Amino acid sequence: MIRHLVLFKLNEGVSKDDERVLAGARSFEELGSLIPELREWECGWNTTERDIAYDYAINSLVADREALQAYIGHEAHQAAAARWREFATWVIADIEV
Repeated sequence: MIRHLVLFKLNEGVSKDDERVLAGARSFEELGSLIPELREWECGWNTTERDIAYDYAINSLVADREALQAYIGHEAHQAAAARWREFATWVIADIEV
């Protein structure tokens, strides 16, 4: 199993009530039901206000590297990620569990 973790940081001057950001969050919320390779899917806004904190997170689980690649290449994932490229940066970790 592979735990896929992504932390998003909104770009300078972008707030989470920006319509682009709201649409981006909605697109991620939908992925759990759209991509069959996802065994677990959680996403949401960070609840702490610290300088080092990221703003939004995804925590997901897939069976193996093949499933991870299927998720990454899935049309819905690609569309959601493209939205976020407009207003955020992110870091990723994929760990075997």
